[in-house]
Amino acid sequence: MANDWKPRTKLVHAGSRRSQYNEVSEAIFLTQGFVYDSAEQAEGRFVELGEDEYIYARYGNPTVRMFEDRIAALEGAEDAFATASGMAAVNGALMSGLKAGDHVVAARALFGSCLYICETLMPRYGIEVTFVDGTDLDQWRKAVRPDTRLCFLEGISNPTLEVIDIRAVADIAHAAGALLVVDNVFATPIFQRTLELGADVVVYSATKHIDGQGRCLGGVVLGTREFIRKTVEPYLKHTGGALSPFNAWVMLKGLETLELRCNAQADAALKIARAIEGHGGLERVIYPFLESHPQRELAQRQMTRGGTVFSLEVRGGKEGAFRFLNALEIVKISNNLGDAKSLVTHPATTTHQRLSPEARARLGISDGLVRLSVGLEDPDDLQNDIRRALDAV
Repeated sequence: MANDWKPRTKLVHAGSRRSQYNEVSEAIFLTQGFVYDSAEQAEGRFVELGEDEYIYARYGNPTVRMFEDRIAALEGAEDAFATASGMAAVNGALMSGLKAGDHVVAARALFGSCLYICETLMPRYGIEVTFVDGTDLDQWRKAVRPDTRLCFLEGISNPTLEVIDIRAVADIAHAAGALLVVDNVFATPIFQRTLELGADVVVYSATKHIDGQGRCLGGVVLGTREFIRKTVEPYLKHTGGALSPFNAWVMLKGLETLELRCNAQADAALKIARAIEGHGGLERVIYPFLESHPQRELAQRQMTRGGTVFSLEVRGGKEGAFRFLNALEIVKISNNLGDAKSLVTHPATTTHQRLSPEARARLGISDGLVRLSVGLEDPDDLQNDIRRALDAV
């Protein structure tokens, strides 16, 4: 049965729906709306949708539903709602269940747009947010209150690659009656079983590893059926954050090779990180499975591999970092990650540039920090390219 399948089998077959033509590849139902056999049928669907019944693409679509079912099967979640982007998923997971007067505890080390939601949007609507050092469990314990409704963190932070003890934070959140929402992009659904670690809701930018080939935006929220259909779905379908059917089809194709790609990329990332550690152009290499990483033991306990991304502290600050980036040939400068192509970015001047220098310093984002996402190129070619660029520093 499907529940007994290994992940690679689920990634190819779970959630499949075939039309009367029995196509091999999933069909793209590229339509905004659906017609009804009668006025009575239309009335009934607007009261309650049955299995595989649809009324409007913003509410649901057969191709999108296949993607939701497949990623839910992989994650071990009861249900999922696919969104137009990763940030639509984060916004939906966080804002759909909150109201004025609620309290949120969030890890301080977050992606720039996630920080915008927590620092700017939530307070605008009367939601108080307390930021903590995500690696310090005592700070989580002290921050939660009787009115805390939600805790939010990135399993591996972007771009400093801090690793947070998800099970411990989940216990703290649940003791306070709060939900734990985890952005699991860096760990991927292949390397970390986040729901099994105690998280209530898991969020992905499907733009990253799930598509994995730089083509489409997408996101997904996963959790219990009650939370997805009673809390997330009403919020997203009325605010318009739905995934397009074409993008859902691209994501389905991406899922078929997700495990193969991620395993190859993670193996290469660890090999390269170990090889360049100690280079004279570097202050340090940050990768969760490196012996030098402060949370290595925790990372190995929570994950099967260390992920596809490492960060480098390049000597010489911004000037040294720019010299390194501009000397790369194979690795391309881009603010995306989880792609078949190796990509590098300078967070202080791109993804986190809106933060003050003081805020970046608190997050550990120095002027010399660069984030490198390892692709599917030959690891030896990548290693040589990175070494040549470091020699230019």
